[in-house]
Amino acid sequence: MVGWKRLILEQMTESTERLRPLRDCGVPVKGWIRAIREALGMSGTQFARRLSVSGSRVVTLEKAELDGGVTIRSMRKAAEALDCVFVYGVVPRSNLEEAIRLQAQIVARQRLKRSGHTMLLEGQQLSEEAMRKAFDATVEELIRTMPTDLWDAPE
Repeated sequence: MVGWKRLILEQMTESTERLRPLRDCGVPVKGWIRAIREALGMSGTQFARRLSVSGSRVVTLEKAELDGGVTIRSMRKAAEALDCVFVYGVVPRSNLEEAIRLQAQIVARQRLKRSGHTMLLEGQQLSEEAMRKAFDATVEELIRTMPTDLWDAPE
């Protein structure tokens, strides 16, 4: 992998690994805003005042959080009004290096399938051992070079 791509990958891996414990943290049934507001003993009216909005806007905001229609800006403002910090992140299901390896394997299989078909037509089939070595070498080359079309292939 090219030096700067490796550096970016390492930095993002470090950042996302810190967030990994949050990956399985579920959203409260009522949503974060309402759950924290109620845990603080703060009424909707009090919260509305802190946000400088109407009471009906609080109801709309809390519903929007539940249905996914709330904006990041609104979540930040609501968190601030609750004396909280809004945290936003995207956490990979596995780690980033594993995601790259899996995609490289998919691309390698596709490439070798095409070349294997051509070789079969030409009567130049590789042994199973040679195919495995070619597959492993192709995967490692894809990981090392990170070609721009790596993610063009269907998953």
